[in-house]
Amino acid sequence: MIERKGEGMYPETVQLIQAKMQAGVFPGVVFQLIEGTQEQTYTFGQAQIDPVTVPMQTEYLFDVASLTKVVCTTSVLLKLFEAEKLDWDQSLHELLPEFENKTITLRHLLTHTSDIQTYIPNRDQLDAQALRAAYLKLQPGDGLGKVVKYTDAGTILLAFLLEKIYQKPVVEIFQAEVLTPLKMRASRFLPQPPYDQIVPTERQGDGSILKGITHDPKARILASHAGNAGLFTNLNDLSKFAKMYLNLGSVSDMIYLHDKTIKELLHDQTPTKKGKRSFGWDLKFSPLDQSPLLFHTGYTGTFLLLDVEKKSAFIFLSNRVHPKDHRASYVEQRDEILACYLNERTKIYQK
Repeated sequence: MIERKGEGMYPETVQLIQAKMQAGVFPGVVFQLIEGTQEQTYTFGQAQIDPVTVPMQTEYLFDVASLTKVVCTTSVLLKLFEAEKLDWDQSLHELLPEFENKTITLRHLLTHTSDIQTYIPNRDQLDAQALRAAYLKLQPGDGLGKVVKYTDAGTILLAFLLEKIYQKPVVEIFQAEVLTPLKMRASRFLPQPPYDQIVPTERQGDGSILKGITHDPKARILASHAGNAGLFTNLNDLSKFAKMYLNLGSVSDMIYLHDKTIKELLHDQTPTKKGKRSFGWDLKFSPLDQSPLLFHTGYTGTFLLLDVEKKSAFIFLSNRVHPKDHRASYVEQRDEILACYLNERTKIYQK
């Protein structure tokens, strides 16, 4: 299925994405390019190829994996910071005494500078209670505050903190504090059957295909308590989220986040100020003028790239882990798509 909406602003990028799909990098893709008031949406390929073929549709829900971190976990923490309920340089232990280490701060966790040592024996065989207990015992290494090392542990622990503050499962917090106010009505956690509107992910060892069930094994175990993954959403809802950022925190007649908060995210928030990470987000820089770009990926084949200053966005949803996960080769292909987009964007702005 091929569906497109809007005028073609990025023909080279669109052509490259189609070529990658035809080469088998991913079976299907839905993506949107936003430049100010202009936007274009494309839907290509197949939502499913195993055990049967199902054409991709724009409204289908994707397991967006780690995009959960920025869409949900980071958003709730930013709102709590605005409400002066927490400070970035507070230790997690101060707010969540069950967490044993006293040196790791919220800043460390949100910028991936905690150097947390994440090895948990037999992790995927534990139940939710045992896995939670294991995370609460984790300790930092010698690189605390100095090195950036991406990990799921940060947002898993921050979700436990949110549950302590709100006294309810974190997926209920995400619904009330993010999905409902942003009118992301299609989005959900722990979806219930039927799963016919959901794009499947990987084939498991027993031959079954994950569909409507979280791909990340840790989030699958933690279920309603996971802050690192588990969001099922579609292009339309992610577009609402992206536009909130491009509008400096405003949604129609509501201020969701203050403009000052959004602008603060465009700066390096690591302790050294040299880690190229903000709160939740990876910081990239435009080859056009080195302006900051907010970027985040999802393991399943998704990413968000936002240029708040120029009000532009690139939202990309693919099912690249279906039916098999070829991560190393995919990352290279994804980076080629990003480079093509950024180069083509430079040409557009220089005209």
